[in-house]
Amino acid sequence: MSILAAAPLHAQTIPFADTEDATLSEVDIRDGARTWHPVISLDVRNGDYARGALDDNDARLDRVPVHVAIGGAVVLRRREDGSGELFAIGQSSNGFHAPRAADRASPRAWYESNNLLGLAWRPTEGLTTAVTYAIKTSPNGVAATTHEASLSVLYSADKGWGRLKPRGAVTRRTQGDGGLYTIAGIAPSFALTRREDGPTLAIPVMGGIGWGGFYGPDTGDRAYASGGLTLAQPVRLGGSAATLQAEVLALVRDDRLRRLDAPDGSTAAVIPYATLSLVMAW
Repeated sequence: MSILAAAPLHAQTIPFADTEDATLSEVDIRDGARTWHPVISLDVRNGDYARGALDDNDARLDRVPVHVAIGGAVVLRRREDGSGELFAIGQSSNGFHAPRAADRASPRAWYESNNLLGLAWRPTEGLTTAVTYAIKTSPNGVAATTHEASLSVLYSADKGWGRLKPRGAVTRRTQGDGGLYTIAGIAPSFALTRREDGPTLAIPVMGGIGWGGFYGPDTGDRAYASGGLTLAQPVRLGGSAATLQAEVLALVRDDRLRRLDAPDGSTAAVIPYATLSLVMAW
């Protein structure tokens, strides 16, 4: 899950790496003087797609997957002004859904556990880079275990190109089907009111390509793009810097990629994808 619309209520942030595609975003925090910043998130989706392809749940309302993530960041080094420069980051994102016949192993509802560790570096204002390693498992056995090593970058300065919040990642699968994956995009955001705690609207646009059989044996090179809107509202909850976020995207897949979803999922070229999430950080 990407945190795309940074809320202006909280002036300080920590880096956050998505466990699905390794893209970077920022999570608001309340106290920048702390060394350890826990993050807890909860989201509900109309389906589950990873990198444009079906990930166990089609875009329908009969199963409604729920994801719970626990993680955070540790500040390893600070600049002279006290802001974080080097971070250890990590999280465990776990997916649950209404079981189907193929979910035979116990616990049947727990179909996904993506676990990520990495180092993030902010060499200059607005620029964040990270190296991460993710291990993706399936507790109920519906998917094979894969390992991925990624290099990611995010630029989110308050002027120039930084206002577009460009980001990208390169991923090599070190265990599993193999191949290389690249993703890049932008997510400019705008304040909808003059209030510091008011809502923001982001326009995320991303494109990804799986190279050399990344989506499976003999799948070749396959591509997708996504675009839509993200509405975020900062809230105060349990002493945390919290953000309530609603996102609606259209996933557009090339003919080769969409055919991979048969027979369990839709082979439509365009998939509507909606997520409602709550993120809390300290």
